[in-house]
Amino acid sequence: MMSKKPVNPPGRKAPASKKLDDSLFETFEALHPNAAGIDIGAETPYVSVPEDRADPSVRTFGCFTPDLQAMAAWLKECRITHVVMESTGVYWMPAYQILTEAGFDVRLVDARHAKNVPGRKTDVWDARWLRKLHTFGLLSGCFLPPQEISELRTYWRHRATLVASAAEQILRMHKSLERMNLQLHKVLSDTTGVTGMRILREIVAGERDPSKLARHRQQGVKHSEETFIKALSGDYQPEHLFTLQQSLACYDFFQQQWKECDQQLQVCLAAMQDKEPPAPPSSDGSAPQEGKPDNSLANPVLYRRKNQPHFDLHSELVRIAGVDLEEIDGISTLTFQTIISEIGTDLSAFPSEKRFGSWLGLCPNHRITGGKVRSRRTRKVQNRVAQALRIAAQSLHHSKSALGAYYRRLHARLGAPKAITATAYKLARIVWRMMTYGKAYVDVGVAAYEKKIQERTLNALAKRASSLGYALVAVGTGEMVS
Repeated sequence: MMSKKPVNPPGRKAPASKKLDDSLFETFEALHPNAAGIDIGAETPYVSVPEDRADPSVRTFGCFTPDLQAMAAWLKECRITHVVMESTGVYWMPAYQILTEAGFDVRLVDARHAKNVPGRKTDVWDARWLRKLHTFGLLSGCFLPPQEISELRTYWRHRATLVASAAEQILRMHKSLERMNLQLHKVLSDTTGVTGMRILREIVAGERDPSKLARHRQQGVKHSEETFIKALSGDYQPEHLFTLQQSLACYDFFQQQWKECDQQLQVCLAAMQDKEPPAPPSSDGSAPQEGKPDNSLANPVLYRRKNQPHFDLHSELVRIAGVDLEEIDGISTLTFQTIISEIGTDLSAFPSEKRFGSWLGLCPNHRITGGKVRSRRTRKVQNRVAQALRIAAQSLHHSKSALGAYYRRLHARLGAPKAITATAYKLARIVWRMMTYGKAYVDVGVAAYEKKIQERTLNALAKRASSLGYALVAVGTGEMVS
């Protein structure tokens, strides 16, 4: 019988490994000589400090809170001021929190930016490699929002899981109805509407008469009562009725959890301070946006669409952001909330709109070799804001706005995938400008956009013709196009 491996005490010496070749960094200037590198793991973080600070210079600690506190105390004994670690799942969060509270300058880096030398992939080597790279300033930290935004993001992401779980129960109810040949979901566009929920609850309560069930049909439903009677004439089987009952109960449970999460989200938003629109840059003399809407939490929501929060979320977002991103075509309240919960209201971490688009992975990633551009494909980035902006861009297909015309022009020339990404990049630039300068968005309209594109095309053709020794002449007037 195999015995369980004993757990070693925290702060133990790491397994022996070859020393890092310092000749790689002989010409580099040490920017952070008091740096430590941590290779984060689910159970054992490996911590590396300079060789002259401790013997051994690499130690391992446990994942429990006392172990992480002991790690912070050992780093202080080694006179460490800067700590760098990789963003590994969610395992870095407890260590980041404890080390930050202990006064260390902690930098979280992308694992792809700190790839190790091939053939030397060990936990000890990873910790040393991270420390060396950070010592000479070769690593850039990840973007982390403030604590209040992190709290808001946690509530919003949890709410998204509740919405997805409720949607899964709807599919399970559809399956149970299909197995009993109750085609309710074929005559209703939304089974969870007023008509659908009343009929489902009556079925679970024991009603089997199609005529009585069809009486719950509300005005405005497309199909007639006779069609409803035919759709509700099925083969009721006990096992499928049981699964339908269970799925309906789970759906109601997630709806209640959903409401409670909205209440907590409302409290979190109410605790955040108002943001005054920043002054515009000196090169632009336009005045900032004036006035703010009524943000009282007591204001009732007169009409609530599906998946919308159970309070006036839009007014709260405008209050804390200082601008109304819903003025942008394609941006909804849920997209607005996703942007705020993921990046916050301060975009000073992104010096320009192009940096912001690059962080989202929406701008072209030029790969140049031998003076030639081999690829312009965007980077593969998992970012919730980028995903939300892509969905917003796709919704512009029938929009009678300048952004809608922009999307349709790119769609006809490049295809749907590239048009969606390019339009999402344009939306990201508009979001950055609004939140940085505090200006309102104004749609110039389809006609003005198409006129601008026509003028640009004519100018390009005139320059091309002039370079070949020709001139463009308008057919109707005979005037030369310059």
